[in-house]
Amino acid sequence: MNNKDNQNRTLPKTHPRYQSLKYRHLIIKGMKNLVVAQAGLIAHGRGECFDYILGEKTNGPAKKAIKAAVAMLLLAKKPVISVNGNTAALVPKELVRLSNTINAPLEINLFYQKKGRTEAIRKVLVDAGAKDILGIDEDNRTTLDNLESNRRFVDVAGIYQGDCILVPLEDGDRSEALKKIGKKVIAVDLNPISRTAIWANITIVDNIVRALPEMSEVAEELKKIEKEQLNEIVNGFNNQKNIQDVLDLIKDYIDSQKEDAFKSLQT
Repeated sequence: MNNKDNQNRTLPKTHPRYQSLKYRHLIIKGMKNLVVAQAGLIAHGRGECFDYILGEKTNGPAKKAIKAAVAMLLLAKKPVISVNGNTAALVPKELVRLSNTINAPLEINLFYQKKGRTEAIRKVLVDAGAKDILGIDEDNRTTLDNLESNRRFVDVAGIYQGDCILVPLEDGDRSEALKKIGKKVIAVDLNPISRTAIWANITIVDNIVRALPEMSEVAEELKKIEKEQLNEIVNGFNNQKNIQDVLDLIKDYIDSQKEDAFKSLQT
């Protein structure tokens, strides 16, 4: 029995946590293939925790943020989608789809550097149909000011020149550094009070596996409207209020679970 057959046998679709477990398996597979850093497993588990208390669905504030984010990306002169290991492991096809839809290159940018890891991620993206991938050639790299981690290495033709950067998953230090040099930052982060979420111009508090497909769908629609309308969408969005709305939803969800969590045990 091969690994895939074994996984299918141990992960029945009738399992109430099927979707969650499926993505855990993708993260584990990504780690074994050098795509995901070991710390990426911890980050994924932390995100799952927040997803639980968000009801594991794309809520109203997330949809508002997605619409504003897509509008901002479409208005940008040089939008760039930053790619890390977890994102590549979970949603490679959706990364390529969004990249093609909004005409933004994918740039591999890693905190944890390991020999062969960038190439492993590049292969995943190529297999998913990507053609415009940056962050591979070291000769094309430069560094960001005010950043000391490996995230400071960016592609000259990508994040360095980009004016609007989509940063999936937590990346507080780089989000802060990008903002300080005048770039707009869009974050996808399940933690609404992370430094990434607070620093970003627009924070989509949602699971990346739901957010990216939604962004592509919205992009297809917003590409049809005028720039004035896109500007109205962006200008009408308040990130601080949106995050506060998410926190209210979390509070309401937890309050509801105080009464509902044990009802099934009483029947």
